[in-house]
Amino acid sequence: MQSFLAFLGVSLVVIMTPGPDTAVTIRNTLLGGRPAGIFTALGIACGQTVWAFATSLGIVALLIASEPLFLTMKYAGAAYLVYLGIHALRAALWPDGAQAETAVPSRGPGRRLSATSAFRQGLVSDLGNPKMAIFFASLLRQFV
Repeated sequence: MQSFLAFLGVSLVVIMTPGPDTAVTIRNTLLGGRPAGIFTALGIACGQTVWAFATSLGIVALLIASEPLFLTMKYAGAAYLVYLGIHALRAALWPDGAQAETAVPSRGPGRRLSATSAFRQGLVSDLGNPKMAIFFASLLRQFV
């Protein structure tokens, strides 16, 4: 029971520390409201579940041991975050003309973010974050 409480304590500190997943969740909540934020968080939780299973199967150990593979994953995750940022900037600077003409009530400018898109962005953001692999590899085995 003491190990479990220690794991929960460390997990809470890591979860509350801002990172790419937090940024994507905030972005999607601002774009699509509470539902988009919830679906983004669900995507992130599914990504963390994948990391937990990959750790238990030993796949994460291979990822950490292979520097080229780790760097590829790191750069792919960073590229995805840059893509999301550019997409958000383009939508803010040059909104669609057809969108501005329609009177659709929403909380903010632009179109709403769909639940599927929010979930996918959360999932890809989490799976593209190699720090999650290090977190699970270093902490999970100590508490299992």
